[in-house]
Amino acid sequence: MNTPKPNNKLDRGTILTDDNVEIAWTSIGKGQPIYCCNGVGVSTFFWKYIVRDFQNQFRIVTWDYRGHGSSQRNLSEQQHDLSISRHAQDLKLLMDTLTPGEGSILIGHSMGCQVSLEFQIQFPNQVTGLILLLGTAGRALETFGDNPLSPYFFKVIHRITHRIGSQVNLYTSALIQSRVAWPFTKRFQLVDPLYTVREDFQPYLDHLASMDMLTFTDAILACHEHDAWSHLPGIEVPVLVFAAERDTFTPIHCSESIAQTLPRGELLILADGSHAALIEQPDTISHRVRRFIQEHDLNGDQPQQ
Repeated sequence: MNTPKPNNKLDRGTILTDDNVEIAWTSIGKGQPIYCCNGVGVSTFFWKYIVRDFQNQFRIVTWDYRGHGSSQRNLSEQQHDLSISRHAQDLKLLMDTLTPGEGSILIGHSMGCQVSLEFQIQFPNQVTGLILLLGTAGRALETFGDNPLSPYFFKVIHRITHRIGSQVNLYTSALIQSRVAWPFTKRFQLVDPLYTVREDFQPYLDHLASMDMLTFTDAILACHEHDAWSHLPGIEVPVLVFAAERDTFTPIHCSESIAQTLPRGELLILADGSHAALIEQPDTISHRVRRFIQEHDLNGDQPQQ
């Protein structure tokens, strides 16, 4: 027997930050708020299955970082603060606007793990629990691909990109939108070729092709400059950490270290999963997230003290 689904209305809008940047958001469902924090260079499309599985029981809020997605793209020099701390402050304003006084669950993917951790550090009384998917706690390039030379390679790329200037967007957009992009993604297992369908991953390619590469490389550098590792022992809320066996971006030992350092950390390793496991293994992820919320009684309106 099928249970009728509530008629959840999708709301959307923007907020204006203290440095006059428009941050776009969407909200669907009612109940305990769950705020979803994207990865770098990503918009809200990877949350489609979290929205599908939890909108009937929770209020799911997705949003775009400055310079990303539907948020303001044309950032002035004064507005071009892409630090993890700045994203956390933008999230604070969003929370105070949409769900003032309510304890929220944060769920982050990739860079969104760092944003979620930074938010918890800055504003601990607004968080009931954290769910960290396929990310690290800081100094992201040190462990990227488990290659110790990654920071040096990227800084060269960053320097070249800024030397070329905005014209680099013409080249990167054409390459990402070319016929080889999807076969290349599967061939080099940037996604699991058996579990990922193109229609779930194509929005990422489309969004990346539309991004300003100067903003994108600056945002990656900001991930590397951020460091929350020393703060992990002081985070008292329950935290569920996901790792993926075939994640070529964030190795498993990052997630293991996070879970072991946190006072209330839990770890799940997704067999055969890649950095895009959110769209590869949504049922497994949703099942474990739901169990985590139930076990820690995170359905209440107030943060745990």
